[in-house]
Amino acid sequence: MTDTLPDPITEIAVQNTEPENRDKKLLTLLLNQYLGKNEQILVQKTEMGNNHAYVGSVTLEWFAERVNFASALPLLHRKYNPKTDNIEIDADSIDEIKQRPLDWSRQAALVQYLAVRENHKFPPVLVVINQPWVDNLQAQEWDKQGQAKKTAAEFTPVDEDGKFGLLNIAEKDVTIYALDGQHRLMGVKGLMELLQTGRLQRYRKDKSPYGNSLSIDDLVEQYRVSPAYLQSLPKEKIGIEFISAVAVGETREQARRRVRSIFVHVNLMAAPLSKGQLAQLNEDDGFSIVARKIAVTHPLLEEQKDRNPRVNWNSATVATKSTVLTTLQALKEMSERYLGYKYPHWKPLDKGLIPMRPEDEELEQGIQDFHNLFDNLAALPSYKLLEYEETPQLRKFNFEKDGGEGNMLFRPVGQVALAQALGISIFKKSLSLKEIFKKLNKFDRQGGFSGMEYPQSLWYGVLYDPNKKRIQVAGKDLAVRLLVYILGGIEDSMERAELRTHLAKARTMENRTMGFDGNFVEPQEVGLPARL
Repeated sequence: MTDTLPDPITEIAVQNTEPENRDKKLLTLLLNQYLGKNEQILVQKTEMGNNHAYVGSVTLEWFAERVNFASALPLLHRKYNPKTDNIEIDADSIDEIKQRPLDWSRQAALVQYLAVRENHKFPPVLVVINQPWVDNLQAQEWDKQGQAKKTAAEFTPVDEDGKFGLLNIAEKDVTIYALDGQHRLMGVKGLMELLQTGRLQRYRKDKSPYGNSLSIDDLVEQYRVSPAYLQSLPKEKIGIEFISAVAVGETREQARRRVRSIFVHVNLMAAPLSKGQLAQLNEDDGFSIVARKIAVTHPLLEEQKDRNPRVNWNSATVATKSTVLTTLQALKEMSERYLGYKYPHWKPLDKGLIPMRPEDEELEQGIQDFHNLFDNLAALPSYKLLEYEETPQLRKFNFEKDGGEGNMLFRPVGQVALAQALGISIFKKSLSLKEIFKKLNKFDRQGGFSGMEYPQSLWYGVLYDPNKKRIQVAGKDLAVRLLVYILGGIEDSMERAELRTHLAKARTMENRTMGFDGNFVEPQEVGLPARL
């Protein structure tokens, strides 16, 4: 008699165990048999707006290896540029475009995020599953009317309702393309390249290389991530949702329109966050954290029952009639331009990369530094006026309806310029905070921040545009240098001569230079104001 090994399923079925445990073991064994071949993926079928989709998860390694950029989808292949992985837009292809061009300058930042953030997370991606016959109208899967007899997504249900099952992803049968999540795919592909080769080339938007490569050694040294942790990343999983390139009964043109429509709708529904909203939510950027803290705790800015709110949390600008003093975005810029000279390491080492959250102790010190700054700002005569007047009256120019003070301290651009000038003076020039604000109080009492629209003002032509009669954001850098100068932070004669030349140029309109007395003068007659 020949002994035979018992069938594993039969063996479990006859075991004298609780029915629930037995059923779990059977289900596990069956799934392992089906899923162990890497040709099928367990998914849940969903339906929305007459569209069928299949939701599952895959490893990052599989995602990078098996999923292609949407621009390579044969439906769009006519104008595909393999060097940039984008569709070349021209009169012939414009109607085919269904995704924004890939921005390759983002890849290094995405790779760095995945590699060094322990709490990294990418949202699920939406992909199209395609088969060779879809692009061959002579294939037997098309009927005489050019309609598909079957779907490109082969789904085998394993429950009675057909909601759960196995999706065919065998490489010999299907190709897969990212429809929504192309930059996530770019980031994951870059991560795999970094892990496999040790380096990743940085690119400009058009995928032309520039600068130094990102290396594993750099990540280990700068962010203290372990090589073992990096090597575990390919096995992490990302959510994935599959739709079929062609559904039963569709013509190829109908399928193309459906896929394009889904992409457009997905992107229209996903409105990007404003800079103000990013500042509200960012838990990694130290300057954003400091700005939020000051906005809700400092007496000058915090919400109080007996007065209007003083911080606009979303918009980057302050409307003419708005009673707010500033914006969260401006506070974030003030924080960065003031504290950045003391804590330069709070900024990422390379432009475009994601900053690392500062240590709690250093973050608390930064908050205290910024709080001290606002204690001194709140004591300025201009801000003391808030006890009696609302901000519109102090912000508006004199020629506007009901007139105003034209005070730069009530404009975000002026606030940011002053914060940067103070950061330079205190942390680079080592000037005393106490002495600086003695000078600023005197300057403010003499009207130095007010009346920007008048030629007598230092900010005429700098932060105020006399031609367009409005604020001029482009003059912010010059305003910073002028503030540093009047505070005594510029001693070099060549630097002062250059500053005077730039000031004269700013006050020159249509080849006529405005002097501080309100008369036109020669550019060389414009001098620097007296230092405080």
